[in-house]
Amino acid sequence: MKVLIIGSGGREHAIATCVAKSKRVSKIYAAPGNAGIAELAECVDISVMDFDKLVAFAKEKAIDFVIVGPDDPLVAGCVDAFEQAGIKVFGPRKNAAIIEGSKAFSKDLMKKYDIPTAAYETFDNADAALAYLETADFPIVLKADGLALGKGVLICNDLEEAKAGVKEIMLDKHFGNAGNKMVIEEFMTGREVSVLAFCDGTTIKTMTSAQDHKRAKDGDQGLNTGGMGTFSPSPFYTEEIDAFCQEEIYKKTMAAMKAEGRDFVGVLFTGLMITPKGTKVLEYNARFGDPEAQVVLPRMKNDIIDVMEACIDGTLDQIDLQFEDNAAVCVVLASDGYPVSYEKGFPIRGLEKFKDQENYYVFHAGTKLADGQVVTNGGRVLGVTAKGKDLVTARANAYKATEWIDFENKYMRHDIGKAIDEQ
Repeated sequence: MKVLIIGSGGREHAIATCVAKSKRVSKIYAAPGNAGIAELAECVDISVMDFDKLVAFAKEKAIDFVIVGPDDPLVAGCVDAFEQAGIKVFGPRKNAAIIEGSKAFSKDLMKKYDIPTAAYETFDNADAALAYLETADFPIVLKADGLALGKGVLICNDLEEAKAGVKEIMLDKHFGNAGNKMVIEEFMTGREVSVLAFCDGTTIKTMTSAQDHKRAKDGDQGLNTGGMGTFSPSPFYTEEIDAFCQEEIYKKTMAAMKAEGRDFVGVLFTGLMITPKGTKVLEYNARFGDPEAQVVLPRMKNDIIDVMEACIDGTLDQIDLQFEDNAAVCVVLASDGYPVSYEKGFPIRGLEKFKDQENYYVFHAGTKLADGQVVTNGGRVLGVTAKGKDLVTARANAYKATEWIDFENKYMRHDIGKAIDEQ
């Protein structure tokens, strides 16, 4: 089987690593891929948003199976383009990917189908949003409606901050057209947990839980990023919470999307907040999380192609989804200055130390090959992942492995998963 993976980040490298283990796969292509993915796949320089070129390439190479990684192409209808060409493709169609593409849509869906989430109001007019804030309780959360690379969320502690936030999102268009509409949401406190799930439109099967660290600096300080590290499983996601979420969140979400004529096929990412008043949905994503995929997929026992095909064929109920009884921690090595401004093009040393290492992985996020050398090419450069018998061991292993890698302006948080040491 020939497989095409669309995307260029750490998530796609984790997916490619899984796909490469499948005995059913003879050849992997990636568009556009990165320097790490290039060790497993033949990378082709086609943008994730150039659907015509992607489909033409898939036809030319007689691709049997396509996996779409990132949010932008999913929301724009990449899966639909491949389906129309008669090519088997994994991911939600455009009308289902809206669950991530519009926060207003997902909040309205939750309200309509009684899925627990924070109280909210939606605005497409800045003056109306500002008037609403005059009577609001603080802190409060402002969310750009559309896709904003995981950064379109502002937590405002007082009215002045909130007014500045409305200006940033709706007037200055800091997040582009994602800020044409905005959701203002009550601020929830508690433990944040991510749960990924395979879906076939009817059946939903959850993977192991994970917990992300979004802020740029230690102690959850600094700006929101795409994710500075993660661990799996979350010790805060108990069997009791899982039982509640299965009935009140996951199954309800699948049924709600089906009732709306938007059958969800692919990976549904549910961001949860475990609050003193119960577990509620923070957000949905329509794909594998990044960096959550980097700790969840290395622990999966199944052949990923078998599971993805079952999702497409509507036979997910026949799959026994299994994960190793261990733990994994991922520490992101970033370029200093991320997520605002940073330099690129620095040579990366030490990657060879991960070769033939069991339970250690280095997933490339922002890298490229230049004159035969791997160099930095993004804000988040690498995801160093390690497994261990438990979370404390996995965390120690991951931080030990970060020392194997060196590049100029290397930056990381030093407290990924620290809460697990304090359990």
